[in-house]
Amino acid sequence: MKNSGNGKVYIVGAGPGDPELVTVKAVRLIQQAEVILYDRLVNKELLQHCSPETILIDCGKAPRAHAMPQEQIQQTLVRYALEGYTVVRLKGGDPLVFGRGTEEALELAEWGIPYEIVPGVTSAIGAAAASGIPLTHRHYAASFACVTGSRCHGSGPDIRWDLLAHSVDTLAIYMGVSELPNIREQLLKHGKPSSTPVALIERGTTPDQRVIVGTLADIDTVAVSRKLTNPALIIIGEVVRIREQLLHAEQQALSMIG
Repeated sequence: MKNSGNGKVYIVGAGPGDPELVTVKAVRLIQQAEVILYDRLVNKELLQHCSPETILIDCGKAPRAHAMPQEQIQQTLVRYALEGYTVVRLKGGDPLVFGRGTEEALELAEWGIPYEIVPGVTSAIGAAAASGIPLTHRHYAASFACVTGSRCHGSGPDIRWDLLAHSVDTLAIYMGVSELPNIREQLLKHGKPSSTPVALIERGTTPDQRVIVGTLADIDTVAVSRKLTNPALIIIGEVVRIREQLLHAEQQALSMIG
């Protein structure tokens, strides 16, 4: 226990999986941290940047299996900061995109603890790019939305699939694997064409990345047959077709070289 007055907490985005897709500032803060609380989806290679004396705390939140409840995470941040430690809260992707970083910042603010939020590459950007799928395109999509596929314990209003079906060109859906049949049903119910392309990106930006492509007509059964698992991002929209065009162009270029 340091007991040297308030420390500071940095709420840091660790990016979508590839350890090189992290900011220079994030690496510097990891190097300087005395305490790091990290999530399950954070690439553990990033922890190699920290000091051997750094206190590492695995928050390990998996779907329906939280090693440390959110309230306990916030209490831990407060405790170490009040003891004078420099604390890094390392979160997958971006801390403010479905990362509950706001809840942690509010808790710190209530205790008068200084904090800073360091953005990271969110999976909608990173995984889509790594898969050759642009979220926008001059001919296909002028807008995109990041959507949560499920609500935690039913909190908040229902997701307005009726509006999302027509008001946005590209949907990037987080945490939606278990809800994929319902998402498909809701979008079709509200008039989204069954021919709309869908991409499922499993473990995006990592060496284990896998991309499964289908349409709204059959994507839920395709996901089951291909044994899709978390973490995975769902992209729905005409931009998914660009991936096939890029792959075809690459194959042509390689055949010409060969």
